[in-house]
Amino acid sequence: MFRTDTLQITPEVLGLVARIDEFKGAWRALGTLAPDRLSALRRVATIESIGSSTRIEGSKLSDREVERLLSNLAIKKFDSRDEQEVAGYAELMDLIFRAWEDIPFTENHVKQLHQILLQYSQKDEWHRGGYKTNSNSVAAFDENGTQIGIVFETATPFDTPRLMAELVQWINDEREKAVLHPLLIIGIFVVVLLEIHPFQDGNGRLSRVLTTLLLLQAGYTYVPYSSLESVIEASKESYYLALRQTQGTIRSDAPNWHPWLLFFLRSLAEQARRLEKKVEREKIVLAALPELSLQIVDFAREHGRVTMAEAIKLTGASRNTLKQHFRDLTERNHLEQHGSGRGVWYGLK
Repeated sequence: MFRTDTLQITPEVLGLVARIDEFKGAWRALGTLAPDRLSALRRVATIESIGSSTRIEGSKLSDREVERLLSNLAIKKFDSRDEQEVAGYAELMDLIFRAWEDIPFTENHVKQLHQILLQYSQKDEWHRGGYKTNSNSVAAFDENGTQIGIVFETATPFDTPRLMAELVQWINDEREKAVLHPLLIIGIFVVVLLEIHPFQDGNGRLSRVLTTLLLLQAGYTYVPYSSLESVIEASKESYYLALRQTQGTIRSDAPNWHPWLLFFLRSLAEQARRLEKKVEREKIVLAALPELSLQIVDFAREHGRVTMAEAIKLTGASRNTLKQHFRDLTERNHLEQHGSGRGVWYGLK
């Protein structure tokens, strides 16, 4: 078992926790946007999360390609390994967002979530939903998906069932005792889970989904509307460094939780900051836009882009009327034009 009595609660840790909790409280007021606006924010965040979390593990699909794949999710036919992984991640996130209040935190449920994550991945069929039977180590990948080195060694297959039983028991006990702050409990759980690396594959993706589940269960109900995964992807080198600095000490007499918890809390604070900025922009700036312009912006936010043909179909307005709205939105820095002629399209600025 690991020790937490060496945990350092520094002024920066306290400040980050306070900032995140302040946003958690403010979300009740910030989150009063219309349901369609909240739905659009959540869809964009979901696309970003799926794209970022799978790219951290070596996928090459862009957010635009992820969005296109999600719009055809009902087809259930995925040609590449990247597409299979994205589809599984998307369905698991949807389940978490719908049913987080009803998911008990047990080993069996963690295994079930892993099975859903890899349900479309043909190469993972033999091990999904079960703890690893072969040794695995954590590799780091560059932006091209090429392995650049081993980050750290993980628990043996023999030790994994015992270590997972201890970890799940620990988090349930800590959540019930409520001595440690929930954010610290979640942060410690995640870094120990990744140190064990209990499944043959999918551990990183599963850890990020479990982070979202635990945050929701701890009352951080804003997390579906802002992508934590995209924050981590933007700081991938720091992510691996923090993991390595803490994980090498977890089984020692003096675990150094500080590097990982600092990275984890900074990432959560950035997630909240991004969402606050988006919501304030929605309320202050978009409130002054005409209804037609709002429809165009909402479509661009939900789908990643909008064309003139899509705007005509969406609104029923004439091409000349819409041209003026596109011009105004571009001049006011809400949209950015890409391409020219028949191939022109607009994305969010």
